[in-house]
Amino acid sequence: MSETAAKMHEAASAVRVHTRLQARVGIVLGTGLGALGKEVEAETRIAYSQIPHMGKTSVQSHSGELVAGRLGKTPVFVLEGRLHFYEGHSLEDIVFPVRLLKALGCDTVILSNAAGGLNPKWKLGDIMVLDDHINLPGLAGVSPLLGPNDDALGPRFPDMSAPYDPALIKKAVTAARKQKLQLRRGVYVMVTGPNLETRAEYRMLRNLGADVVGMSTVPEVIAARHLGMKVAAFSIVTDMCIPDELEEANIEKIIATANKAEPRLTRLVKALVASL
Repeated sequence: MSETAAKMHEAASAVRVHTRLQARVGIVLGTGLGALGKEVEAETRIAYSQIPHMGKTSVQSHSGELVAGRLGKTPVFVLEGRLHFYEGHSLEDIVFPVRLLKALGCDTVILSNAAGGLNPKWKLGDIMVLDDHINLPGLAGVSPLLGPNDDALGPRFPDMSAPYDPALIKKAVTAARKQKLQLRRGVYVMVTGPNLETRAEYRMLRNLGADVVGMSTVPEVIAARHLGMKVAAFSIVTDMCIPDELEEANIEKIIATANKAEPRLTRLVKALVASL
């Protein structure tokens, strides 16, 4: 057994001390999206500090707990809070929660994040389902798969032609339509952070084809695809990053925008999970 596989097994065994729940769906919540965690009928809540090899999140709005329970009638594991590259975590630590979900039996992972809007046709509070992403050297383009490959986890060169599962995207679009929710569909670009970008950088990112920009999600997606997991991910547009209309960032406003969008994203993800 490889070192990574051994860590996954040890962490999963620690979780199994608290719950025997069998779930195929894992959900990772991001900034300002904690409302979904409250919708879960929790069997147990486990602090990250109780799980071997789990890093400690320092983001104020992230509780840092694994929740085992049911969302509607569907068994789920929910990770309330994620780790970020800008916090100083290694890529191995950042993707370990997703690997833990796999070790617990999940084959599908749903992620969410707050992001800056680059598409001038969009507005604050819009929800986007990720159709693709950009991860380039000089932005945040490092891979959690660097180094010797663990063939027991996945292939040396995992395919990324469709990192976000087309069937899950279709189900999300259908769920949004039934609930009369506007759902954007587009491209996410990851940057390292924690500083926000300059006007010139926003222009570059838009010219590359990105609709939103954020500081998370991509490493977890790469790790999930390496493990053969299906992925769906959503962004809430919490600030507008239009170069010629740029305003100084207000973190309190960003969090408030995310909180305002929470009920819509919560309903959408609940409907998506129910359809799986």
